[in-house]
Amino acid sequence: QVQLVESGGGLVQAGGSLRLSCAASGTIASINAMGWYRQAPGRQRELVAAITTGGRTNYADSVKGRFTISRDNAKSTVFLQMNSLKPEDTAVYYCNAVLVSWVVAGAYDYWGQGTQVTVSS
Repeated sequence: QVQLVESGGGLVQAGGSLRLSCAASGTIASINAMGWYRQAPGRQRELVAAITTGGRTNYADSVKGRFTISRDNAKSTVFLQMNSLKPEDTAVYYCNAVLVSWVVAGAYDYWGQGTQVTVSS
């Protein structure tokens, strides 16, 4: 079994900051990439930021310059530092990992349970 456990969501005023964390554990052989997605009510889930094992990053245009993704490979943990938050950042944020499990051949997507981020105006 593979688990992704998120933490760090909450309520913050516009202009504030939050830091999300996600730790992967279980029958993990290797992790290719980790990232964060978000889903606001009535909208599709969208990529926020992703990072490869080598440290290459990718950001949604809407968060560039405000959010920073980082990763601790030794601890299979990914972080999302969110600064200058806006009300439109309000959503459920999901951790994602593309990894190879000892149990199943091949690399697959795994998801966390989601953490709510609410930005008040």
